[in-house]
This record gives sequence, structure tokens and C-alpha cells, in this order.
Amino acid sequence: MAELWIDSEGEIVSGDAVFDPWRFTWEDGEAQEHRELRGINARDALRHLHETAPMRRLPVGVIGPREATHGQCAIAETLGRELANLGLTLLCGGKGGVMEAVCRGHAEAGGLPIGLLPDEDWRAANDYVAIPIATGIGNARNAIIARACFAMIAVGGGYGTLSEIAFGLHYGRLVLTLDAAPEVEGAIRCIDIDEALDRLAARVFSRETVAMPPA
Repeated sequence: MAELWIDSEGEIVSGDAVFDPWRFTWEDGEAQEHRELRGINARDALRHLHETAPMRRLPVGVIGPREATHGQCAIAETLGRELANLGLTLLCGGKGGVMEAVCRGHAEAGGLPIGLLPDEDWRAANDYVAIPIATGIGNARNAIIARACFAMIAVGGGYGTLSEIAFGLHYGRLVLTLDAAPEVEGAIRCIDIDEALDRLAARVFSRETVAMPPA
């Protein structure tokens, strides 16, 4: 990823391009020599735009098992909180385990977690889902989660998580994994939440953010 800078007007720039936080695209701007600039990393740039500019809230899919370990739930809760702090929307399956933990962290940090439920009744969502969407299509909703998000993060998981990872890779999404999530070629294993968030923020400012996925 190219170096990022913040100018005196609070815009994020790279080379002669300015980042549009609503369209999530790079637009032509002034040459750098005509700007007062200071360097900024991708996570701080994303947080800055969330706090100061009208920013479209891209959905990040977080996936993982219903029968999660205490450690996985702790990771998921922290991850949800950090996604909210970066101004990113959480999209998950809306049930228990990792899904409930990530929703709890996201909601407590001011986010509005979206739960895409396999059930026909929205009341099947966990208590922290702000926007429950009852699909009534069972596990087929896994493909919708993968299609709808711009990136996915898996925290642990088994066969269900494996299917979501596969869908994410098929649709050309950035797929990151934490804490013994299934290993799949193309998914990037991260050693901790910080690495996952750094990679996620870097993807936001890359030229690949708005790339069309394969059919």
C-alpha cells in the first residue's frame, strides 16, 4: 500500500490522490508539494475519517462458532469494539458464541451490529443485535454474509465457518483468521487482533476496496 498522509484540511492523501470516505475511492487532487502534510498509518487514518468526515460504514463480516471458547469470545468482543471505534459496521450471523460476543463489543462501543439470521423470526437474534434480518433460508445465509461484506474475519470455527471462508474467498473478499480458525489457502492467518485490524485498514485505503468480485 502507498504511503498515507493527512493534510491541513484533514483529508487523507496518497501521491496526488485524495481519499473519498463516502465512495471509498481515490480521487485526483493537488500535487503533494502544494500541501502541508504529515504521515499517518491506515488505522489512524480510518479512525480520523470516522470522527471528522461523513464516512460510509462498510460492513465487515465476523464469523465463528456458536460453541465458542472463553478465549474466542474475548477476542471477538474486543474485535467488535475496535470495529465500532473505526466506524465500520459489523455483519454477522446474529446467533450465539462468537457472534454474540462480537455484537456485544460492537454495541457497547456505539455500533449497530447487523445480524443476518438463518431463522424466520427476528427474535432468534442475540440480545446485542441492533438490526436483525430474519432470512428464513438456513445456512444458505452464509453466502449472503460473504457477498455483502467487504472483508471477513474468522475467530475460531468449524465446518460452518469453513463454508463462510470459502464463500468469502470465492467472492474475492479479504479473509483474515484468528485463534485456530480453519486454514484455507488464500485466507490470511493473523497472530492477533492488531494485525487483523492493520490489514483491514490497509485494504480500505488500497485500490482493491471497490473491486468487483467474480460472478
